[in-house]
Amino acid sequence: MIAILIGGMIALLVALVGTPLVIAYFRQHGFGQPIREEGPESHRSKAGTPTMGGTAIVLATVIAYLGAHLGPAEVTPAGLIVMGTFVGMALVGFADDFIKLRMGRNLGLNKTTKFLGQALIAAMFAFVGPAAGLPQNISVVGGIELELPAWAFFLWVFLLLTGASNAVNLTDGLDGLAAGSAALVFGAYTLIAFWQFRNPFAYPLAAGEALDVAIISASVLAACAGFLWHNAPPARIFMGDTGSLALGGLLAAVAVATNTQVLLVLIGGLFVIETVSVIVQVAVFRTTGKRVFRMAPLHHHFELLGWQETTIIVRFWIIAGMGLALGLGVFYAEYLQRFGLLG
Repeated sequence: MIAILIGGMIALLVALVGTPLVIAYFRQHGFGQPIREEGPESHRSKAGTPTMGGTAIVLATVIAYLGAHLGPAEVTPAGLIVMGTFVGMALVGFADDFIKLRMGRNLGLNKTTKFLGQALIAAMFAFVGPAAGLPQNISVVGGIELELPAWAFFLWVFLLLTGASNAVNLTDGLDGLAAGSAALVFGAYTLIAFWQFRNPFAYPLAAGEALDVAIISASVLAACAGFLWHNAPPARIFMGDTGSLALGGLLAAVAVATNTQVLLVLIGGLFVIETVSVIVQVAVFRTTGKRVFRMAPLHHHFELLGWQETTIIVRFWIIAGMGLALGLGVFYAEYLQRFGLLG
């Protein structure tokens, strides 16, 4: 428990203090966000705001993870695989952001290159993870699972990584929306991983590995909170693909580690809603030529309806909180069903 608190405290302080340094550096080098032409008109004023702020979240998390292990808590292979996924996805996002800035446009890596990068990280996670103690299955929660051969597990992990990372990326369209939502979701995963640490008999992950995942989740939660201080509207910096792809990739990795892969649909419910809104918009437009929403993802629809940006953000945070509360409820109910109150 102490290691979890230490990791969170270090990440919060590093993100709070380090993000202004990142802002100053990026401003000095002209790393300003290009705004997509088809976006809401109100976003034009945000052009030039420093981006790639996800570097502050990643650095704060890595420093916090190392600091939390200066005490008795041990670094585990499973923890390193999860952290490696986080950093690897951040590098893919960083390359995407850097190309956008270099070219002065809102298009970075092409889809093929981005998917190749994500596939390499998924392969590392899928083929090294089980040897490091991570479960190799499709899991709803707890003992509800389907074991997979290595090749099928790789495909499943690839779908999870790309789906989760792109979902967070789509949600990152308003100041503080993705950072605040991610902080809430990783708060839930801190509780889940800590519960598994205290009750290792009920889950595939060993106690030491579960504690390591809890430290990572708490560190990311705190790093997002510290970053949000500077990312809240009006944002002084955007997380960019560096942050959104890293957070989404980590979300998938933690879901696999804690055996809550399908439950992620509830815990990360807001990200799912945002993604579904885009899928529905594209599918309906291509088949009928009509739009379901004024603009997708969903938060832009409400912007064009005249909602204030802060109103949308807070209400979407509430939706995120409702989803993770429902997910935590299902997680605990499954445990009670198997072991009862005295388990």
